[in-house]
Amino acid sequence: MESITGRELLIRTLKHEKNLPRVPWVPFAGIHSGKLKGYTATEVLTDADKLFESLLEVNRLYRPDGQPVLFDLQVEAEILGCELVWAEKAPPSVSTHPLNDDKTIHEYLPEKTDGRLPLILDVMKRFKAEVGNTTALFGLICGPFTLASHLRGTELFMDMFMDPDYVHKLVEYTSSVNKRIAEYYIEAGMDVIAIVDPLVSQISPQHFAQFLSAPFTGIFSFLREKGVLSSFFVCGNATRNIEEMCKTDPDSIFIDENIDMVEVKKITDRYNIVLGGNIPLTSIMLYGTQQDNMKYVIDLLDKLNHHNLAIAPGCDMPYDVPPENAIGVQQAVRDTEGVRKMLENYQVSDIDVDIELPDYDSLEKPLIEVFTLDSATCAACTYMMNAVNVAKEHFGDKIDCVEYKFTTREGIARVKKMGIKNLPCIYINGELKYSSIIPSRNDLFNSIEEYLK
Repeated sequence: MESITGRELLIRTLKHEKNLPRVPWVPFAGIHSGKLKGYTATEVLTDADKLFESLLEVNRLYRPDGQPVLFDLQVEAEILGCELVWAEKAPPSVSTHPLNDDKTIHEYLPEKTDGRLPLILDVMKRFKAEVGNTTALFGLICGPFTLASHLRGTELFMDMFMDPDYVHKLVEYTSSVNKRIAEYYIEAGMDVIAIVDPLVSQISPQHFAQFLSAPFTGIFSFLREKGVLSSFFVCGNATRNIEEMCKTDPDSIFIDENIDMVEVKKITDRYNIVLGGNIPLTSIMLYGTQQDNMKYVIDLLDKLNHHNLAIAPGCDMPYDVPPENAIGVQQAVRDTEGVRKMLENYQVSDIDVDIELPDYDSLEKPLIEVFTLDSATCAACTYMMNAVNVAKEHFGDKIDCVEYKFTTREGIARVKKMGIKNLPCIYINGELKYSSIIPSRNDLFNSIEEYLK
């Protein structure tokens, strides 16, 4: 194998070079980095020294080719007036939406001194100086559609039908915020700017083309002019939108476990775009063994053409992922044949939890079940759960609602028993009603009323 740094490997991969020595490895260890040093998620997201110390430990233990400095999609929202709820083992979540009642877009563009930007830029520069010669660094930015949702709330999904001109204006503004933040991150030394937009998975290709094609194309063109590489990061089942995403011309697309990597790579290969992903966050990384993680990566590498490919977790790694699991992933990436031999007779373990499903035919009132990765940490899940909470507030005791999180063993077992293919999703009385689509208020209300008759 030729002598090549991880940074060179990733950059050459994102520039679509062929015959590279191996596939690059990018651990999206955001709040998980804090676990390695005994810090809470809140501490690593608000204390520069603790964040820097934690990032160094990720770099030492996991030997990444590329590494994000921060994985927090609420940074921009906080600057623009959203209030946050903080957690010990998860990124903060947005709790208020400034444009929910007053739709006036104020067009303010963040300054370097705003919010947590001084902390982030300081750590980016320090980390660049420390590992920047050997590791490619990612600056992650909350994408224009998710940022618009943070500002407007669930009303944004109704606006797409009732006030499309407003959605265009709002997304144009949030795209400008993206470009402003990108300029700061580029100046701080980031090699790759990743536009992370989870809610892209929750809309149709038609709505993507209508509202998002031009903004995303403009952002990636802007990044190319600035001389940096780009990534389009989406969570959830965005399969239907992958082709539209490719048309916006990013250098890479990163996806999660909801998407069939083999099938999607056929699309990204046609557009000569690098595909990254998609190790399952909970069933493999959080609850699997080290051997489970190794085997998943070996199997993934065996299924895929290695050109235009990167291995990564499906999204921000859960806080409590055992470090040995991520170490196992990097071993499988770096020494594929050696690990393959070690796993010759290994069988993947299964989560053994006995689940009893409700007797849906005998329910006294409609039961709404929301299956999420975790509404406290996944933006798409947050807004789907919010839609159901609005329905619960409207219908009151006429309906029952429950959330099942894929971050728990019971949640994983229930998802498997129900045969659920994609998250997040909404079932009513055991029937799938919405899969990776956040319903508008009227649509959800109408669906519930059908079950009240």
